[in-house]
Amino acid sequence: MKTQVCIIGGGPSGLMLSQLLHLKGIDTIVLEKHSREYVLSRIRAGVLEHGFAELMREAQCGERMDAEGEIHEGFFISHDGVLDRVDLEKYSGGSSVVVYGQTELTRDLYDARDKMNGAVIHNAEDVKPHDLTSDKPYVTYRDGDEVIRIDCDYVIGADGFHGVSRKSIPRDVLTEYEKVYPFGWLGVLSRTKPVSPELIYAKHERGFALCSLRSQVLSRYYIQVPLSDSVEDWSDDDFWAELKRRLPQEVADRMETGPSIEKSIAPLRSFVAEPMRYGNLFMAGDAAHIVPPTGARGLNSAASDIYYLYHAMVAHYKDGDDSGLENYSAKALARVWKAQRFSWWMTTLLHTFPDSIPYDQKLQQTDLEYLFSSEKALGSLAENYVGLPF
Repeated sequence: MKTQVCIIGGGPSGLMLSQLLHLKGIDTIVLEKHSREYVLSRIRAGVLEHGFAELMREAQCGERMDAEGEIHEGFFISHDGVLDRVDLEKYSGGSSVVVYGQTELTRDLYDARDKMNGAVIHNAEDVKPHDLTSDKPYVTYRDGDEVIRIDCDYVIGADGFHGVSRKSIPRDVLTEYEKVYPFGWLGVLSRTKPVSPELIYAKHERGFALCSLRSQVLSRYYIQVPLSDSVEDWSDDDFWAELKRRLPQEVADRMETGPSIEKSIAPLRSFVAEPMRYGNLFMAGDAAHIVPPTGARGLNSAASDIYYLYHAMVAHYKDGDDSGLENYSAKALARVWKAQRFSWWMTTLLHTFPDSIPYDQKLQQTDLEYLFSSEKALGSLAENYVGLPF
């Protein structure tokens, strides 16, 4: 088999790049080690920054997002029993975010690839990139007993944190930065009316909580839990009781509860691998960087990688201009680190740290008080939340 761009990873990043390049006449093959059903069963974030939504529209995949997604012009931060609103539109200069589930977004991308007969190969086992520093890289994968080779110009590693792409870069080339937080998020998806039309981030002495939503009949809630906890430790009743304890009374009183459709615990970590290019391998999304979900930057950071790669590939194939490819890693990492900073700041601001000393707690309190006393501080929060320019 032969293609121009071989993309490892059939999640939203890989699918979006494949779709965008296809629209420009650039041939791609996507390799995904799991089944489509498995990919679509993963429950992930649903807050899309302005730039991501524009990219979906450019990929001709934004119709359902625009029809069913919800435009949010602000969100709430609950602290000390009060509910303060962050007006995103006011403080960011007119921008907003779109709340639209990643599962639905991925389904839209799959549908678009199907309509264009895009090559997306599922259940691809033992995927391995080869000769990445040569001008003729190739990728192999196994289908049953058969090993299949794909010759290509470039390999895109969009296969997540545990994927093969990053592991294909020599250890003496790669530098990894990591911060592991001493807690996780217990998340519950329920077929209930959301408690608020906009997200509520709650800072509480018992731990952080988040009230989010997928639609007007589907809610997504989270509470901070110790890493030692497991899903089995939490019944639905226990979850709802603890969530209500961490919210202002007025919010807790109007909350609609119900059976969990999905329940999981996600540990929180920050991670960056540098560089994001090795020879003719380019990494994107979770393969190269992870953020805590507090600032809703994970999927959005991946989208900026795809934006840079897409434009770099088009410039190479259409204009013979390789500057975008040469500068990809530096350009992507500059934005990645800004997303890291914002996610770290939001996480530090709103969570209860088990080893914090009174000094830390006073600083955290002062940071919150300052935030809501300064329009410039709110402007910085809003600017980062709606998404920095690509």
